[in-house]
Amino acid sequence: MRQLLGVPAFARLWVAAFFGETAEWMLQVALPLHVFQRTGSAATTALSIVLGLLPAVLLSPVAGVVADRWNRRAVLFGVCAGLAVVALPLLAEPGVTVVYAVMAAQAALASVFEPARNALVPELVGVADVTAANGLMSVNGSVARLAGGWAGGALLGFGGLADVVLGYLAVLVVAAALLAKPFRRVTAPPAAPAREPVVQAWLDGLRELTRNRRLRRTGLALVFTSLAQGMFLVLFVVYVLDVLGGSEADAGLLRGVQALGGLAAGFALATVARRVAPAALLGWGALALGLVSAVIWNLAPVTTALGVYVGLFVVAGAPGVVVGAGVLSEIQHAVAPERAGRVLSTTFAAVATCTTAGALLAGTLVATTGPAVLLNVQAGGYVLAGVLMLLPRRGCTRQLVWRYRAAPSAKS
Repeated sequence: MRQLLGVPAFARLWVAAFFGETAEWMLQVALPLHVFQRTGSAATTALSIVLGLLPAVLLSPVAGVVADRWNRRAVLFGVCAGLAVVALPLLAEPGVTVVYAVMAAQAALASVFEPARNALVPELVGVADVTAANGLMSVNGSVARLAGGWAGGALLGFGGLADVVLGYLAVLVVAAALLAKPFRRVTAPPAAPAREPVVQAWLDGLRELTRNRRLRRTGLALVFTSLAQGMFLVLFVVYVLDVLGGSEADAGLLRGVQALGGLAAGFALATVARRVAPAALLGWGALALGLVSAVIWNLAPVTTALGVYVGLFVVAGAPGVVVGAGVLSEIQHAVAPERAGRVLSTTFAAVATCTTAGALLAGTLVATTGPAVLLNVQAGGYVLAGVLMLLPRRGCTRQLVWRYRAAPSAKS
């Protein structure tokens, strides 16, 4: 861990990512709560979440090619500046329609940011250390969730949407400043790919996912986890405000405290678990997350004490981080650097599509079935993904268990 943070370029990206993710969590928590406050409708809240995801699907061909063709550090800086600009209309306490438009614009820019950042990591630390680097990214992502989630809910509850946006802009400026200076890379950046048409480049990324045997099962597991995550985004708001009788600040706190469990998991990934097979990380993480989620969603008849749920959401944060690190490490190990951006972009688009479907499903059915049934279906999605990843590969007699991967150290 200290070795990685001793790489100046990675350390600066790590800190910039913390501020960028803190800003993102502020709006990610505050805006759906704001919409639910204004409309009182789970279906309308689901629509806001869908509009925040749809651009990642539509812009996937462009996002992946941008991440592969252009300087990735410059792309990240430009996205931060764009995120600040498109958030400005929220300062005027706008109506729901304007909130929808801002969420869509933010998601469009984020669709470029994620593949560029994750494709940049191997250039700064070397492929052999990407699992440890992803673990460290998860550490500051977890702290950012705690700080941003709580700040978004608290500022919305006590000051209103304009206060949330002012805090968001201040944090985002710091992230942009850290990305303004070029990085010194451990490995040379990939050679610029041939300038094939954008759609053709995106299709190349899609073919990489479907032809690569290592990634096909990972992709199917992602379908289940993404559907579950989409359902959660809608049902969580309903669960906290209606079932538990909590406030906006309570919702922000519960989303934020997941960072504490994620923090522990991130440190483990950066140290003792850095050589664990990525498929095992994804499988065990998804299985654990599904089981913990099932406990949370079925506990309301016993107690609605906020402190109990704070503890359980802390626990849930750990396997969530393990799942994310497992997915990224699988792709970073399996894909050539010059195609990493488009493959990651295609992956994020698939995730966004399934998350959108999950959100629409939950928003449509919750009024009929109530949240309890759908929340258990959501937990089952994670369990199914975990079982899928932990099944032995076809033609392989070894069980997929915790094991260390032999890999050479990165050379500077």
